[in-house]
Amino acid sequence: MTQAMAEAVWLGLAGYLGLGLVAGLGAAVFGMKRLATGHVPWRVRLVILPGLAALWPLVLLRLAGVKPAEDRA
Repeated sequence: MTQAMAEAVWLGLAGYLGLGLVAGLGAAVFGMKRLATGHVPWRVRLVILPGLAALWPLVLLRLAGVKPAEDRA
C-alpha cells in the first residue's frame, strides 16, 4: 500500500466519522422523538451518541421514515 492510498483511507474514515458525529448529534438533540417512544434523558443520549455516529446512514434512514423490514410486515 502506498502512502497516498493510506492517506485516502484515513481521509475517508475521518470523513465518515465526521459526518457521523454531525448526524449523531442532530439525532440525539432533535431526532429522539422519532427514534424512541417516551422521554429520553440526556445521559442516555450521550451514552448512545457513539452508536448513532457509527451507524449514521441507518439513523438518517430511520429519521426519514423508512422502517426496518421486520416492522413493515
